This record gives sequence, C-alpha cells and structure tokens, in this order.
Amino acid sequence: MTLDDKLKPILELLSAVEMPPLDTVPAPAMREMMEANALSEEKREVARTEDQVIAGPEGNIPVRVYWPSEEKNLPVLVYYHGGGFVIGTLETHDPLCRELAMTSDAIVVSVDYRLAPEHPYPAAPNDCYNAFCWVAENADALGGDPNRIAIGGDSAGGNLAAVVALMAKDKAGPSIAHQVLFYPVTDFNFDTQSYRDNAEGYFLTTEMMKWFWGHYLSDDNAGDEIYASPLRAKDLGNLPSATVLTAGYDPLRDEGEAYAERLKKAGNEINFLRYPGMIHGFVSMLGVVSQAEEAVAIAAQDMQRAFGRTS
Repeated sequence: MTLDDKLKPILELLSAVEMPPLDTVPAPAMREMMEANALSEEKREVARTEDQVIAGPEGNIPVRVYWPSEEKNLPVLVYYHGGGFVIGTLETHDPLCRELAMTSDAIVVSVDYRLAPEHPYPAAPNDCYNAFCWVAENADALGGDPNRIAIGGDSAGGNLAAVVALMAKDKAGPSIAHQVLFYPVTDFNFDTQSYRDNAEGYFLTTEMMKWFWGHYLSDDNAGDEIYASPLRAKDLGNLPSATVLTAGYDPLRDEGEAYAERLKKAGNEINFLRYPGMIHGFVSMLGVVSQAEEAVAIAAQDMQRAFGRTS
C-alpha cells in the first residue's frame, strides 16, 4: 500500500500550516481554519438550489436542496456533512453535494445539523433523523419520490447516516432505500491498527479525532451508546443496502471496514471498497484526485440500483 503521489504535495502544504496545540483551540477557530483550507475547487452546475429551514421538534434545521433537473418524481439523497461533529457546513460540502446530485440524478438535501460543543450528542443524530423524516413527508413537494430516499454522509456524516438507519429501524420508519458511508466514524475507540498506523501525517490525526470526540460527547460513557457508536449495536440486521468506502491512510479505516463486515454478516447487501492510496476526506477532493469522482460514481451506481429495487 503506497500513498498516492498526488496527495504528497497536499500533505506537505497542510503540514506547513502552523497549528497551535489542539487543547488550546476553541471550536469556532477550528471551523475557520478548516474551512479556509478546503481542498476542492470544483463546482458542478445543477439545475437549481434552494436553502430552506425545517421546523424540527428541537429547533430549526437549515437544509440546502439540489435539483439535477426539473423532472418530477426523482429519487432523493439526504446527505450529512463530515467534520467530526464540530466543524463543517452546507458550504464546505457544496461541491460534493452538487457532484452527488448530478452523478446520481437525484435530488440532494444537505442537512446543516447542530454542531458540538455548543450542541453535544445526541443533538446531531436527532436533527439528522428529524430532517430525514421531514424529507420523507415532503418528498412530493420537492419533486421527489417518497419511495426512493437514500441517506449518506462522510466521516462524522457517515456516522450520522448509519445512526439514522438504526433509528429508522428502531422507530419503524420511514423507509430507506440505501445508505452511502464514506469513511464513516463508527466507534468511540482509538485502539485500532489504523489509528496506530495513521496517527499523524495524513491529514486526519488521532489527536484530532480525540479532540472531536471530546467536544461531541459530554460524557465518555455516551460513547457506548449505539447512536454514538453504531458499531456497538448488537443487531445490524434488516438495514438498508449500503455502500461503504474507506481510505488506506486513514485512522478511521478499520472501524469503517469493521462496520461493513458486520453489515454483511447480518445479511445486508453491501458494496465495500478500500482506496488503498487515499487519505481521509479524499471524496471531497474533486478535481484534485480522480478517485474522488470515481467514488461518487460508485455510490451513484449503487443508489440507482437500490432505487430500482424500491420503485
């Protein structure tokens, strides 16, 4: 397994950015630093976008809706951005959501869930599930098909997508056609081989993940709960089909792959693929590494296949 050559100058550039000790960095400052170093400049044209606000049971939830065309009865993807539950916005993932909409020919609803530490766990999963329920109830009004709704996310957003699938199962709905999990966080656990192999030097570090989890959980014991650590769920059966993509040089590699394996063993239809030379966050590097577009295309193909099964 060798790091992709295109990533080496990116990592050199990132390593040149002077970062103070993480325990001295407040969350708003981290958000500004990470957004200033976004790695994707690609922005595909879509037919239309619109920012809306969902009146959720725990407060308003901003969303951004992307239409690939003006056709009616399109499938829908509800997308949750990454950022360690602490950073990330509709803007940071705007290029990726545009790519997903156009490649999958689906309406994409990007969810701006509440962030920690201002809103610790379980605010994020509650917002994400409530937003998903709103989409299911309002799919017709959006021009979408309520019987063909997928969920997806990257990193912390992958965690939230997996958790929403578990919540929908526990609450008996709404129905989910497919889940897309890009290098998901699945367990509050830093004792894996990938955490040891990729502790530093590959963008996401072990210390960063400890910082993120420390802001997300107001109590470490909450890390045992399945809506925080879906890998710890005893029963992963009867869940939607899933696309799970991981990166070789990623601290989260092993927990993502463990989740894919458990989904498969539980009888769910799984398409799992590791990108051995990639780092965490590579799917957002559109126009920088070709694997980003390839990963989106794979997810789109899997969604289209699942949408065909549920139409």
